[in-house]
Formats: sequence, structure tokens, C-alpha cells
Amino acid sequence: MTDTDVSITADELTQFVAALFRHTGTASTTAAMVAAHLVEANLKGHDSHGVGMIPAYLRNISAGLLQQNATTKVIRDNGAVVMLDGQMGFGQRVGKEATEFAIERVRETGIVCLGLRNAHHLGRIGTYGEQCAAAGLISTHYVNVVGHSPSVAPYGGREPRMVTNPFCAVVPRDDGPPIILDMATSAIALGKVRVAHHKGQPVPEGALIDHEGAPTTNPAVLFAEPKGSLGPFGGHKGYGLAVICELLGGALAGEWTAQPAHPTTKNGTQNVDHNIVNNMLVFILDPAATGNSQGFQEEVEAMVNYLQGCPPAAGHDRVRVPGEPERESLAQRQRTGIPIDQSSWSSICRAALKADFPQGAIPQP
Repeated sequence: MTDTDVSITADELTQFVAALFRHTGTASTTAAMVAAHLVEANLKGHDSHGVGMIPAYLRNISAGLLQQNATTKVIRDNGAVVMLDGQMGFGQRVGKEATEFAIERVRETGIVCLGLRNAHHLGRIGTYGEQCAAAGLISTHYVNVVGHSPSVAPYGGREPRMVTNPFCAVVPRDDGPPIILDMATSAIALGKVRVAHHKGQPVPEGALIDHEGAPTTNPAVLFAEPKGSLGPFGGHKGYGLAVICELLGGALAGEWTAQPAHPTTKNGTQNVDHNIVNNMLVFILDPAATGNSQGFQEEVEAMVNYLQGCPPAAGHDRVRVPGEPERESLAQRQRTGIPIDQSSWSSICRAALKADFPQGAIPQP
């Protein structure tokens, strides 16, 4: 936390966000679901997917792009293969509904391939992986992002062709928290560039290029013309995974990729460049269906212990497995409050006032 950050408790922030979305006409249960999801992202250290998204959500509600009370619609059901349409509802709601549907089905089939299309911003994809893990299930998630101009250049290119295309994989544990790999396929998430821009801080080296393809650490290159681009993580490897997310999440599940034959908007929506649409393909597997659930869990625990027992390298206190940094952030921020940079908080407050939310109901951290 810096001197320019504000700090607010998770409970106060959750109550404010839920009240704000209820004020826009969002049903109480959905508003509570969205608020809990966004605040949990902040608690777990993913500020890029937390309450800083509120101005974008309010803008899309106002533009008629986010249908805040829409639910999922089944468009194809072949037993182990299910396709759902989020109908541009809050991603936090339709994503949870879709995952619940698949979890119930996997009890019958052992494995399910779930496609979810036309969801407004799904938020932190790890949330849905955690939902699967809580049910004792393995899951992998491939997500593409459309609805606005691309921001990520392909490896070897200098112009953007995709967005941040998240990937998530989750392994449940009987006697411990799940292993959760949840990441953007870009070097950093677009929201992290936004946060850095608000704070006036540089981004890590290797994350951005300017419009001529030269490396830069200045986040402003994504917010001023001529615009630069994010790069993929890990060079050609991250780029390759981003392409797979685009083709599985976008082409297969969503039938909507970032290629230019599609406008940034679709299905009759307005000609704007600020929508946030996610399409997601998910594979969910019940380990018991393999007949080796106990042996699987024994190997998982042995491998986790082996990794965590590795002597730490210089500059590290210990070796962690995927999911541990988020749990550490959760514990700390539950104690000390959630830090939000002043620029982001001001943007949230301005957006709330523009939506005619009462000024006196906005927290004063």
C-alpha cells in the first residue's frame, strides 16, 4: 500500500458495490453475487479483476451492452457436451450458473465439455475453477475476449490481434486447498496495465511494446494514440497458448473470435468499442471416473510436499504451488483492508455519481 492508496474493509466494499448495482436495476441476488466476486478478486490480489471494473460495468449497463438480469440459456445439450448462452448477462452470474450446470451433469457422465458464449466480463476465471474444486472435480478453462479492439500483439508482431485470453486449470485436493493455475496469456493482464497507469507506475520489462514494436515499461502506450500493445507471456509459448484459448473459447464455444470479419460488437448491439465479452470452453472431470481417485490424491500430496520442500533460491522465502499467493493475499487483506489506488477509487466514485447513486452512500475510506 502506498501513501496515495485508500483502504477499505471487504465488508464495507461489498455492501457498497452490491448497493450500487441494485441502484442500476440489478436484482438483489445478482448484485450480491457480482459484489462478492469483485471484492474477492481484490482480496486475492487480483486488483485488475476487482472493483476497478465497476466504471466499465456501469458504462456498459448504460449503453445497453450488459443485460444485468439475464441468465444462461441452454442452446445445445448432448449429455457430456453442453453449450450455454450467457445472453450478455453479468459474467459473475452466468459463469457460476454454467459451472453449476456442468458440475451437476458430470456426476452422471464423469466428464463434461461446457461451452459458454456471450457472457459479459467473467471476472477472475479462477473463481469457476475453485467452484469445480470444491465439488472435488478437475477443470481446465479456455477463454477468449472480444467486444473491443485487440490489445495483445502476436509473438513476432507489432500490432495487436487478440486480447488477454485467460487460461485456468484446477486440481482438487482431499486434504488441502486446491492447486489453481489462473493466468492471462498476455505478459500481464490488461487490468494490471490499467492499475499501473492510474498509479503512474511502470509495468515490468517485457510486458509492453510501443506502436513501432519497441519494448517499453510505460503503461500510457495502451491509452494514447498511436497505441502500443501487450505482448504474450513467455514469448512464443504464451502466444501459442493464447491462440489455443482464442480457437477453443472463441471459435468453438463462442463462434466469435477477434479476427476482423467480426465487428467489435455483435448480435445487433451498438457500434461501440468498450464492450467486454467472454466466451469460455471448460473441460470438467471427476477423478473418480478414472477408478484411481485415491491414488491420484496420494500422488498430488506427495508432489506438493516434494515441491514445497525444495530449498528456496536467493530472494525467495520458500517454494509455493499455484494458488498459494492468492490465499496469502486473502489472509493479509482480510486483516488490513483492501488497498485501492486513489485514481481508481476516484474513477469508481465518479461512475457511481454518474449513475445517480447517492453521494452520501459512497464509503469515505
